[in-house]
Amino acid sequence: MELAVIWFIAIAVLWIGYFVLEGFDFGVGTLLPFMGERNSVDRRVAINSIGPVWDGNEVWVITAGGAMFAAFPAWYASLFSGFYVPLFLILIALILRGVAFEYRGKRDDPRWQNRWDRAIFFGSAVPALLWGVAFANIVRGVAMDADHIVTASLLDLLNPYALLGGLTTLSLFTLHGAVFLTLKTDGPVRIRARRAAMYAACAAVPAGAGFLLWTQFSYGKPWTLPLVLIAAVALMIGVVAVYRRMEGWSFVATAVTILTAVTALFGSLFPDVLPSTTDPAFSLTVTNASSADYTLTVMSWVALIALPVVIGYQSWSYWVFRKRITGEQITPASVGGGGPDKAA
Repeated sequence: MELAVIWFIAIAVLWIGYFVLEGFDFGVGTLLPFMGERNSVDRRVAINSIGPVWDGNEVWVITAGGAMFAAFPAWYASLFSGFYVPLFLILIALILRGVAFEYRGKRDDPRWQNRWDRAIFFGSAVPALLWGVAFANIVRGVAMDADHIVTASLLDLLNPYALLGGLTTLSLFTLHGAVFLTLKTDGPVRIRARRAAMYAACAAVPAGAGFLLWTQFSYGKPWTLPLVLIAAVALMIGVVAVYRRMEGWSFVATAVTILTAVTALFGSLFPDVLPSTTDPAFSLTVTNASSADYTLTVMSWVALIALPVVIGYQSWSYWVFRKRITGEQITPASVGGGGPDKAA
């Protein structure tokens, strides 16, 4: 197998890891205003559930972006210039969310904390929506000239297929986050999260089914059909499991849904990395967008050494902070907090 193909697969794996792990972070942030009254212990419990892991989960997107830049510089250049506005909004939202986690408890003022709670909500919901819009456009293709310069406007990116993709990721991540809260918390937050999961499922199931079927019949390959079916079955299993209070199985099922759905997207895209709707000859492919073999070889050795360390450390952190969080563990002085607590 050519190194360029291997690195396309590696980048797909990095994005899959990001969406599976950061997906429940986005979901928890989106649900935060509904987990309790402002300045309440319940909101603090929800924040603490992702406190030890949210920033580590963002390493995946940094690594994915870096790998795209090094392995496929033409893809990176065309994508980040042509999708400048949505990617810039995602960046601003992620910065806002990180600042909100840290500044939320700097003042013991309910209004102050409520403002930062809204920032966490928007900093989570906006990326959850726009990542779906962006990847749907990547699979669908964009107007691009012979020099691989994207000529599509912002309105061109807001096409029906892309908007459905954004609704799918937003609702699916919200469901994933609600299921995570049922698994990681106890008490009132767990009860509210279970109810929120059922509401989120009402949007995630039809949106996800519609988007995956549209993708399969318009852009899919024969071998991606089983992935679409697995994603659909896993989503239904996740909804049934949360209804029956089988939180562990439900979280695994929603994670499998995201994993197989994103795999189907990358499978539908291959061997292109950014199709051109202007002329197929202008499309960026795994072959014409990749770096030299020497660069890919050096990257491969670095990845073989560093990736097991990163995965091992992150797995260890999830194991250490695996216990449920309850309101009894939150002291009155830490309701606002100075950022997500690191205690399990």
